[in-house]
Amino acid sequence: MRLNFVLPESIRQDDWQLELEPAFTPTFHWAPHLTPTDQHIIDQHSFRSPALIAQDERQLLILIPDLDLMLEGSPVRWYMDLDASRQIIKLGMSEYQVSGHVLYERKEGAVYPQGEVKIGFYLMTFEEPEMLANPWRPVLSFLWEKWGSPLVRSGAPLPMSAARHVQHAYHWAFQSWKEAVWQQFELNGATVGACTFIVNVTQSPNYPGTVNEREMRSIWNQAWFSSLRSAQGVYRYGKEIGDESLIRKANMTKELALSAPQRSGFFPSVIATEMEQIEVGGKLVNRSKGWETAHWGNSNRNPIQAWQSVKDAPYHVLDMSWTALLMLRWYESFDKDVRLLAYARSYAEALIELQDDRGFFPAWLDAHSLEPLDILSDSPETSLSATFLLKLAQLTGNETFASCALRAADAVVREIVPVGRWEDFETYWSCSSFGNKDHVGLKFSRNNMYKQCNFSMFWTAEALLACYEYTKEIRYLQLGERCLDEMLMTQASWQPPYIHVQALGGFGVMNCDGEWNDSRQSLFAELILAYGKELGREEYVERGIAALKCAFVMMYCPENPESMKQWEHAYPFFNERDYGFMMENYGHGGAVNDKGLGIGEFTIFDWGNGAAAEAYLRIKARYPELVSSYGL
Repeated sequence: MRLNFVLPESIRQDDWQLELEPAFTPTFHWAPHLTPTDQHIIDQHSFRSPALIAQDERQLLILIPDLDLMLEGSPVRWYMDLDASRQIIKLGMSEYQVSGHVLYERKEGAVYPQGEVKIGFYLMTFEEPEMLANPWRPVLSFLWEKWGSPLVRSGAPLPMSAARHVQHAYHWAFQSWKEAVWQQFELNGATVGACTFIVNVTQSPNYPGTVNEREMRSIWNQAWFSSLRSAQGVYRYGKEIGDESLIRKANMTKELALSAPQRSGFFPSVIATEMEQIEVGGKLVNRSKGWETAHWGNSNRNPIQAWQSVKDAPYHVLDMSWTALLMLRWYESFDKDVRLLAYARSYAEALIELQDDRGFFPAWLDAHSLEPLDILSDSPETSLSATFLLKLAQLTGNETFASCALRAADAVVREIVPVGRWEDFETYWSCSSFGNKDHVGLKFSRNNMYKQCNFSMFWTAEALLACYEYTKEIRYLQLGERCLDEMLMTQASWQPPYIHVQALGGFGVMNCDGEWNDSRQSLFAELILAYGKELGREEYVERGIAALKCAFVMMYCPENPESMKQWEHAYPFFNERDYGFMMENYGHGGAVNDKGLGIGEFTIFDWGNGAAAEAYLRIKARYPELVSSYGL
């Protein structure tokens, strides 16, 4: 459906909207972003795979904006809105402003010039049981066939080989920025090392001012920032090019992970140095006191001491399960170091004692007593522990681990998946804190939706595929596909003209934040490919390849001319010594322009260039035929 307005003169109108009311009473709703009040809208900044969904037990209604019209350009921004409390879905035009981190509100000042103004949308309705069971499948199929797939076949989002970007990543970390990035020190008589958690533009060898470290100098093995994951890429690359120094560095990172002290099987995820503020040129700047002040702790992205010290932060079960799973993957893929298997097994034996009667694992343990905390005690973070336990059961033959894993997956399927309660640490205790005081475990009534993060969807889709591979029960594969498709609704299925870097295949994060091209796409890519191979679905294969390519788009290097231009708008001092620098996402604050707005100021090797390189090398080892056929 298209509406054309022919304007004889310029018109100022703050808001235009079209309302649709379903001729039934929906019980389930979905939208790409929260609009908790009538003032809020879903600005086109969040149109990655844009749709509004309403359904009951018998019928499904879907609205999709006409992306061809958006590609032609519009004098005023488009938006959507979901008012589930009044059973209305909306498509409109208005200027916008960002409120909080990140919601969108209408803003006065929209002006339509003389001439033609177009707006349009597609409506889909279904009654088939398979569509009601997975309402995202028809949306994704339609968007990809019309817009995504033709772009992938033309080479988007990255026309050149990703192998060159991998070279940039490792040269940046271990050559041009090595003084800031690579950390090597003695710990308990062993030489350990890893890339530091985070560096910013003030640490560039070209920066004309004074170094100011953004956060504590530290090394993490956490669900995002995993030095053990990145080290596996370094190890593979060292083997591939015959560089023993890289293999040694990777093994130092393995030693560091094994050095984390276990308490009753549990272990910390962060090692950090003490920090201080010193005055340089009349300014206070942050500096590390050095690794001789090293101390262990846990992620400060938590509800107890959010963004404070790691020293007394609670143990995060998710982080421990992820690190233990990576130990098993290292053991399986590389050197069969029995210490890795023993360490992971010790943790697993403690973990299964935490499982509650329903099958869930808690999210956090008190830093001192190791007792489970109540918050998110039945969350989809449980899914990652299920994946870990299934891998351990596979390697050890211990059926107890598998039984606990299947109980955990069934709990998530029963209580999380049907209602979309995708709440995890990132949903509330990362940069987007909206709702963490009053909505944990509760829906936003105006949208009939929880605040959601796609990380939980990923862990659950991954766990359900592992359950299917272990049991061969088809229900796990079908449920996993549903979770994967819900996650893929946060992937860019097109290239918007108002996003000033390549974005096809890249991911957002949650329904209350603004990221494009978030680094999680490097982690998600392999799972999307795995489902594509298992189901024989070319769409998934193309989406996985696009996600892998897009994992390198934000890198500062000549192979990314659009991104490079935006970087140099933001930081004119960048040059070839900065090739490989890569922000974790784009447009995080909900606004971009073609003059560098939306470009960040830091690189996290373990959630950026190092993570992307690891994903490419891992996928290359697992699916060499895909890497070859897509010119990667």
